[in-house]
Amino acid sequence: MADTEDLTQIADSADVDAEMEGAEEVAELPEDDDAAEQPEDIPEPNGAPKPNPQTVFIEYLRSPIVRLVVGNDGDETTLSAHKAIIEQSPFFKEVLSSQTDDDDLAVHLPDEPLDAVGCFLQYQYTGEYFPRRLANIPDGLEPDPSIPTVDDTGDQLLKHARVYTLAEKLGLPELKTLAHSKIHRINSTAVGEIAYARFVYGNTPTNDYIMRKPVAAFWATRSHVLRHEAEAEFKSMCLEFPQFGFDVLSLVLDQREKRAREREEDGTPAGGKGRKRMRPSINI
Repeated sequence: MADTEDLTQIADSADVDAEMEGAEEVAELPEDDDAAEQPEDIPEPNGAPKPNPQTVFIEYLRSPIVRLVVGNDGDETTLSAHKAIIEQSPFFKEVLSSQTDDDDLAVHLPDEPLDAVGCFLQYQYTGEYFPRRLANIPDGLEPDPSIPTVDDTGDQLLKHARVYTLAEKLGLPELKTLAHSKIHRINSTAVGEIAYARFVYGNTPTNDYIMRKPVAAFWATRSHVLRHEAEAEFKSMCLEFPQFGFDVLSLVLDQREKRAREREEDGTPAGGKGRKRMRPSINI
């Protein structure tokens, strides 16, 4: 999904760019020179001084420890995190609200992937997760010598897709945005893209246009080429998820209709090789 600029034609007809523009990048805060010059202890509107970020973080680290039991059926891994850190998630805040013994706090996550939970914890403590987006690599991620440069299985795409769906469950929109932005920085093959598309259509709601429309647009622009590289997988995907096939076909037809309108506006004939439509006789 790395070369999203090729999707422009199809995306225009389906407003994909408009959907992705706000979702892929975290909005920049407006610059305020006056605010930058003010001291850190400026009072809040209620008269209290602004909290020192370092002090707040130390308070987080003083909070009780929570055991996160990830997995099930004998394949469980226990992770540990500070309560105040994970309670920034509405999901964890609600689960832990019913637990009164601070010496025995535990949350079971039987259906969540261990790697995605690890990424969530890394993000909660540091504001990022590996591989990070780097300023000197605007369209890519920090290199990882342990993985191939081209994702030919879909594993790299699925890593960030699982973080995205976990962030949705945990109520963390900023983490969702970050994971989504990383998806479009992965170089992948047709097989990898099908694996990713299958996950998206199998694990996101039908109204999640931020994830689904770029997938459909990607295949609408490339299906005539890429399906030969993964024809069996493409066919299986269309049969397993009819909505995927419908979405791809709709975008292809929308683009053809747009081109036909443009030719009419330019006064260019649409061509005479198409099948003629039967016209009813006026003497009926």
